[in-house]
Amino acid sequence: MSKKNKEIYDHHTFISPFTWRYGSEEMRNVFSEITTRSYWRQIWSLLAEAQVEYGLVTEEESKDIKSKVNNIDLIRSHEIEEEIKHDIMAEIKAYAEQTSIGGKKIHLGATSADIEDNVEIIKFLKATDIILTRLVNCLNSMRSNILKYSDLTCMGWTHIQPAEPTTLGYRFASYAQDLLLDIINIETLREKFIKGKGLKGAVGTSASYKNLLKEKGEPRDLENKVMNKLGLDVFQITSQTYPRKVDLLILSALSSIAQSAHKFSLDLRIFQSPLFGELSEPISKSQVGSSTMAFKQNPVKSERICSLARYVSALPVVSFMNASLSIFERTLDDSANRRIILPESFLSIDECLILYQQISENIVVNINVIKKNLSKFGIFAGTEALMFELVKKGENRQKIHELIREYSFKAWDEIKKGNANPLKDLIKNDKKISKLINKSELDKILNPVNYTGDASIRAQRFVKDSLDPVLLKYSSRLDNKTNTRF
Repeated sequence: MSKKNKEIYDHHTFISPFTWRYGSEEMRNVFSEITTRSYWRQIWSLLAEAQVEYGLVTEEESKDIKSKVNNIDLIRSHEIEEEIKHDIMAEIKAYAEQTSIGGKKIHLGATSADIEDNVEIIKFLKATDIILTRLVNCLNSMRSNILKYSDLTCMGWTHIQPAEPTTLGYRFASYAQDLLLDIINIETLREKFIKGKGLKGAVGTSASYKNLLKEKGEPRDLENKVMNKLGLDVFQITSQTYPRKVDLLILSALSSIAQSAHKFSLDLRIFQSPLFGELSEPISKSQVGSSTMAFKQNPVKSERICSLARYVSALPVVSFMNASLSIFERTLDDSANRRIILPESFLSIDECLILYQQISENIVVNINVIKKNLSKFGIFAGTEALMFELVKKGENRQKIHELIREYSFKAWDEIKKGNANPLKDLIKNDKKISKLINKSELDKILNPVNYTGDASIRAQRFVKDSLDPVLLKYSSRLDNKTNTRF
């Protein structure tokens, strides 16, 4: 088999699910090998261009180098790498073969990380920009749900047991708040922590550049010329690489997004169960739920989110070890896993947020089931208000609590038998309670719709005060829709 044929990958061999199944083409392009090597060549070209000013490279040599920036020959580079076992040097040699005039000056003064690490940071900035757009669109779709259902009373659940009523809009607001925190986190990451290595040589001292420039200039000035043209901020201090703590901060931020997506999706999966039945992700008419159980309507999108989010949540540990075990000025034992965990984390979150937006925009709200569950369990919540009212009328709080607890347990016994909740009748027929509070007032107190506090108002204010300013800031990013393949 020729080397050329070895470069053709299809489904006859293993290829990553992220190559074709999960994530967007937009995100895949950021981490593609062609994109990576194009950026490598751009930095080499800009470095040569800057070195012209110092008499290290001629105009002719710089133009020659620049003319072949986009002539990536990955097959040739891999042929060289197979022989010399060094990817950057292989690309330099392949580039030099194409540039007979300037090729001998490519990479002058640089070390591999001066090229690779700055390109990594450029890719992270582009990838986090895509993620930020995804987050904003998820937030926008959740905003619509908050406002639409801010007044819809539903059961609240703690310990996966009926608790007190809330509103569906208020519950949606909790998911939106998680997304809002993630947006702030990504903004901070992009503004404060994702910075390049710059051009500082083998151990970060800029010794090679200092030696080349001598009295002609300072290494920092050369670095600034190149980095400014790249539009890249750099760390003032580095070793051979940019601080590997940056990877940990990036993966931690992506893990935080994974948590937000997982929480929303897990809740939805439970609510889609017929035993709850209140919410559902959109189910297409042609969707198959099982190869044998044709009746199944599974929450496949939510399950995929949970699966990928779980994977991302485990990866910050690897980046922690990479940063912690990078001995002295650097070791190379992070290289192989970084090629995997960083692109796959971004592609995983990309897929999660695409699905999140699709679900949120088309979420199925089964209002009749919500009312049914509220009717069945909501009466329990009214007992707290009843206790307050009886205490106001002079009753002993502890004794009333015990009385309500006994009636509630009797009611639970009936519910477990499949009967209707008898709690309201038990309370109304209690002589002490009926003597203090008339039946019409009891109906009002025990109605769960009247016991949602300021949930509706708070949810609407949250939209106005917290969500709308962010969505206005990023209004140009809205309506960014991407479909998943499956």
